[in-house]
Amino acid sequence: GYEDLPTAVNITWSSINFKTILQWQPKPSGYFYTVEIHGRTSDVKRKCILTSETQCDVTDVLRNVKETYTAHILSVKPAEMDNFEEPPFAVSEKFTPYSQTVIGKPEIKDYSQKGSKLNVVFKDPLTPYVFPNGSFQSIQDIFQHDLEYKLYYWKDQSSGKKDVTTKSHNFEISVDSGKNYCFYVQGIIPSRRENRNGQESLVLCTSVGRNILDEYGTEVFIILAVIAVAVITLAIVLPVVLCKRKKAKKARALREKELLNGV
Repeated sequence: GYEDLPTAVNITWSSINFKTILQWQPKPSGYFYTVEIHGRTSDVKRKCILTSETQCDVTDVLRNVKETYTAHILSVKPAEMDNFEEPPFAVSEKFTPYSQTVIGKPEIKDYSQKGSKLNVVFKDPLTPYVFPNGSFQSIQDIFQHDLEYKLYYWKDQSSGKKDVTTKSHNFEISVDSGKNYCFYVQGIIPSRRENRNGQESLVLCTSVGRNILDEYGTEVFIILAVIAVAVITLAIVLPVVLCKRKKAKKARALREKELLNGV
């Protein structure tokens, strides 16, 4: 009967950009799991019915992202699914997608540094949810004015980091002309108590005025200096050596001629 079935433990919610996976343990043996999603104001929805897996994608039943949900993970035997007896189950922690999903990495679309201006253009991460026309909603579409972005930037090979904030999708900042800068972008929800900061984009660097010394440092300067000295030395020594050899050859030829005349 049901009374002997183990119940799920270590139940966790994992959610990035509103794609939400429920995970738990242990792996079932001789029984299955069924997931029920309970909302405060919504009907109970079943997912991953009679699964032998220990995770379930529940994204599509959490469309009301401001609702607070709990998951009941039922331990069941297939033959007893229609039994009136309630199967044993474990209950997850509460989960509210709007306040708990992690903001994913923004995508840098374009960047340029002209004179003393650095321009960075980026894209919102997309969510699994779609508009009626079939296009995917971005996190900006869902969070609206609660979402802002921060650009962290610093002079290449320097540790001094600065930041600026925007609610648009581009940054224009003043920098030192001719100096290279590195940067990344991060989404932020200031109203949150937890998970305020999203994932960081890739770090990119400009290449204005970048030269070989910027790339490889003083080692290259030393190597180039040694090569230059060697070339200059060769340019001076080689003509002298050739000249001496020419004179020696001429003198030897002259002595040979004198010896022949003497004979």
